[in-house]
Amino acid sequence: MTATVHLTITTPATVLVDSDDVVAVRAEDESGCFGILPGHADLLTMLTSSVIRWRTGEGATRFCAVQGGVFTVSQGKRVAIACREAVVGDDLQTLEADVQTLRASQLDADRSARLERVRLHAAAVRELVRYLRPAPGQVQPEDRGAAP
Repeated sequence: MTATVHLTITTPATVLVDSDDVVAVRAEDESGCFGILPGHADLLTMLTSSVIRWRTGEGATRFCAVQGGVFTVSQGKRVAIACREAVVGDDLQTLEADVQTLRASQLDADRSARLERVRLHAAAVRELVRYLRPAPGQVQPEDRGAAP
């Protein structure tokens, strides 16, 4: 039996990957790409937005696109990745399509949120103007001492 590491990839909402049968992990941080094999020294690094790849004991290669994250290796047998968002896939073409779909939906959501913020801001400004505008017949403070 070959040596393996336990790989977990998590987001705040879910555990995406929890596998005991991983023989190699490849990731990328600011310094570039690096690989992890069983027995690796403890490591802590910040990932860039990239694709994590790992090979299982059966020889299958899996992929996960992450939008940054924290990568840790502990005791040479546990690899953990914690990230805000990630998409898991079995092949790069499908993963790329999934990431593009996710990115498009996020752009639409961002656009809608921005539009709603502008709408609420305009409504607040209108209310302030209405509140600060004097009622008909009301004397303005600057008009009190002025000659008729």
